Amino acid sequence: VQLVESGGDLVQPGGSLRLSCAASGVTFSDYDMSWYLQAPGKERQWVATISSFGGTSNYADSVKGRFSISRDNAKSMVSLQMNSLKPDDTGVYYCKARKLFSTTTYWGQGTQVTVSS
Repeated sequence: VQLVESGGDLVQPGGSLRLSCAASGVTFSDYDMSWYLQAPGKERQWVATISSFGGTSNYADSVKGRFSISRDNAKSMVSLQMNSLKPDDTGVYYCKARKLFSTTTYWGQGTQVTVSS
C-alpha cells in the first residue's frame, strides 16, 4: 500500500494551492480519505475527511470555507484545494486512508506547505 502526496510549495498569504494524494495497492473506494496538518513544533491535526464515495465531507473549523476536499475513485486520488492561505496553514500535510468498518489505516509521507511573504 502506498500513498504519495504532491503539490506542496511556498506560497504567499492569500494564495492558493492544490494538494494531491495518489493511492496504490488498495481498493480506493473501500477507504475514507483524510488530510492532516503537522505544523512546526505541533502535533498532527485533522484538516478534512471525505467519505468513500465522496458523498460526505467534513472540515476543521480553521479551514471551513477556504479548503475543499475531493476524490476521484477511478484514479485513486484525493485532493485538497486550499484557498485564502494563511501563515498558520504552514506545515507538512499528510494524506490518510482509513478502511471502512476497520481500524486499518495508512499514511503518506507528507508534502510541505509554507505560507509566507
